[in-house]
Amino acid sequence: MMLIVMGRVGDAWLVLSTKANATVLDEYVELADRALGSPSWAVGRVVTDSAFLTEVCSRVYVYLPVGAAVIAFFQLRNVARDGFPRHHIVRTFLIIGMIGPIVYFIFPVVGPTYAFGHELAGAGWQDVWPWVSPDITEPVAAPYSQFIARNCMPSLHTAWAMAIFLHGWRGSTASRIFGTFWLIATTGATLGFGFHYAVDVLAGAVFTLTLEAALTRPETGWTRIRMGVVAMGAAMFAGLLALTRYAAMELATGGAAATALLLAPLVITAAGFLLVERPELLSVEDRPGGPTFPGRRRRIFAQRSQV
Repeated sequence: MMLIVMGRVGDAWLVLSTKANATVLDEYVELADRALGSPSWAVGRVVTDSAFLTEVCSRVYVYLPVGAAVIAFFQLRNVARDGFPRHHIVRTFLIIGMIGPIVYFIFPVVGPTYAFGHELAGAGWQDVWPWVSPDITEPVAAPYSQFIARNCMPSLHTAWAMAIFLHGWRGSTASRIFGTFWLIATTGATLGFGFHYAVDVLAGAVFTLTLEAALTRPETGWTRIRMGVVAMGAAMFAGLLALTRYAAMELATGGAAATALLLAPLVITAAGFLLVERPELLSVEDRPGGPTFPGRRRRIFAQRSQV
């Protein structure tokens, strides 16, 4: 029921995003996406040409709450006996839905099938998606129909699918397989149907990794490492948006360096998240429990030897 309520609240956010922004920044995102090979155009052609992929991706895209419910079942099926876990997927889903839409007002984007395709007849600037890259000489914040939500940056479908993936990997083999499939299929759907650019997808993944770094393993508390990772994730997310908005032309022509620059926020945030999720990866001195001193180690070893 909470997920359903969140969906209705999200619909209200989408309507407000259309009223607040008469212009959109799709030209900037499309140019930045060229540093990644314009994946929406490439995946869009593949999905468009395959009835099977179209059916699978559409089902996964529409039934996102069902995917969350499956992982919630794995996590919460024993709560009558064991009590609720301190961290579970429903909490992550709700927080993503509450915070994510705020960015729509800061960075309004409608998506390639709307801005450069035929999803809304007569509304697009160039009807070329997914076959031909649009001709953009100088990106501008261009006016667009205010009947279409500015709900692309970040891709919350990707953010939620990333949550399904992360929580799935905390469970059984079946939940891991399910979470991995859902993330891959959702990414294929968001790009293949032209609802998002690849930069939106990257931003959605960074967004969820940052939130999960703040929420995961609550028993360890707010350590300096957790606070640093969350601050770094927020900075990476803001940096990705700033790069897209103010360096789109340079990214489009920057080659491998531009590609690495766009992928770096995801890689860095993922590494930071792992430090919070798996503190055993840290050196002994940096772990939340503090260092284990050599003298203490010798005493423990001696006691075990006597036993």
